Amino acid sequence: MFTKPSEACGQAHSLLDCLVRSDKTREATITTETPRPTGIPLRRILLTVGEPLLDVLSAPNGLDVEVHDVVILDPEDETGAYAGDLVLLIGARGRIAARSVRMAGRRGACAVAVKVDSDEEAEVLRAAARDTGVALLAVPPDVRWEQLQSLCRGVVDDAHLFSGTDPGESAGDLFSLAQTTATLTRGLVSIEDAANRVLAYSSGEEVDELRRLSVLGRQGPEQYLALLREWGVFQRLRAGEEVVRIDEHPELGIRRRLAVGIHAGRQPLGTIWVQEGSQPLAEQAEEALLGAARIAALHLLRHRTEVTAGLRLREDLLAGLLEGRVEAAALSDGVPVDRDRPAVVVVFTLRPENAERSESELKRRRMTNLVSVHAAAYRRKALVTAIGSRVYALLPELPRRSAEAPVLALTRKIVAAARSASDITMQGAVGSVVDSLAEVPQSRGEADRILDAMARDLAMDVATISDVRARVLVSETLAVLRDTPRLRDPRIARLAEHDARHGSELALSLIAYLDAFGDVRAAAERLHIHPNTLRYRVRRAVSVSELDLGDPNERLFAHLQLLMERGG
Repeated sequence: MFTKPSEACGQAHSLLDCLVRSDKTREATITTETPRPTGIPLRRILLTVGEPLLDVLSAPNGLDVEVHDVVILDPEDETGAYAGDLVLLIGARGRIAARSVRMAGRRGACAVAVKVDSDEEAEVLRAAARDTGVALLAVPPDVRWEQLQSLCRGVVDDAHLFSGTDPGESAGDLFSLAQTTATLTRGLVSIEDAANRVLAYSSGEEVDELRRLSVLGRQGPEQYLALLREWGVFQRLRAGEEVVRIDEHPELGIRRRLAVGIHAGRQPLGTIWVQEGSQPLAEQAEEALLGAARIAALHLLRHRTEVTAGLRLREDLLAGLLEGRVEAAALSDGVPVDRDRPAVVVVFTLRPENAERSESELKRRRMTNLVSVHAAAYRRKALVTAIGSRVYALLPELPRRSAEAPVLALTRKIVAAARSASDITMQGAVGSVVDSLAEVPQSRGEADRILDAMARDLAMDVATISDVRARVLVSETLAVLRDTPRLRDPRIARLAEHDARHGSELALSLIAYLDAFGDVRAAAERLHIHPNTLRYRVRRAVSVSELDLGDPNERLFAHLQLLMERGG
């Protein structure tokens, strides 16, 4: 994900060279009493080195803590002062490593990097880091310490080469964003920089003369640009986020247009143009255009390589927050978000379908873009990331009251837009609004539970916990039953074994019968069999299993275990 070691520095120093150099540096500092240079944010090291060499496990005080030096710590070495240092912990695992992490934290280290072999070990080390407020970075077992120190120290030594720009979340390349925006607006989209150079554009027919010349020449024709300046269009685009309407001018070969400026703060970065084609622009075109402009700004900042690293780091930190691996401080340092304001997580996934892997990947990317555009239009500080096959939107800084309804409306709008504007069919689940960023993993967990329950009812497009609470509770009960063999009834296992041995469907028939509260006709219709066939199967199931369906306790538990056996 980040810069490869071979690209970030030249030949690595030997471990001995690093240790000697570190010691000499300290001696020179102590001897001359020269004040230490201003440190650089830990974030900058992560942007440059980052994955696969470093992964954030914990950041109690965020990622803007200042790193003054990069040193190696041997657990046998009880001496040394680590104030403001990034400490590389060599030759230690488990409890010994946890003790060294605490020691480095107590001595003022801003971060400790340690090799981690398992999730259990990571939890022990994370607890040690949180105890002393030091950031904890995981290093893969096969990384050489001297190589890592050389890379990190190179960043500290050459800090002036890095701007520290960290603009926000990624939503794919500009051409993909242009195509997504075209789908949402039902127009023809082009994205230009501040010099009116065409950077990306959507596909489509019904192109007018202005668009044709702009795309072919990769820049707007000067005579048309002069007219737009004369009409005050550029002045309005540079002034702020106003969506500007340009009327049709058939005599000039110009169709109706919408345009919006792309900004980073007060700095104009470019423009997004939407030309109306053979059909009118969508009713929500202006809102979609505003969201697209905010996403496009993340791609047009000056130092592209640093921006890319920053986008990926932000996405990784968001994923870490959702999974409960990193603290809210690590994310909010990079995004000016109030950690103590309410927030909510919404999760989206594609409906199951039989599609080739490449086609599914393309649809997932388009889904991510679509969610990003809508979320950015709703909340400027919204963050979007993909984890596995699901796309998560974090909506921060919500109002204290009545936040659920607008978020639910936004989720429905996103799913509906995907269905009407493209061939993407999605499901969306809205977690509960939580009081602060620190509680975001709870909202994410609930959203996932809702989506899991919706997977068994493909007719549902969008849901909250109130819509599927019973299903969620049954699903989690089945999970407990699945993980606790002592709670199993051997009679149900006997029935499953009989079906497997004889190719019968007694268990499935009994589930349908119990689901229908004993209504034979309804259950038979669901299974597409005659009612007498179902009656025979139920009698046979009782005979094989020796269950007493007249006992409500046996009936209830049999139903639960049958659902578990069927993967419910």
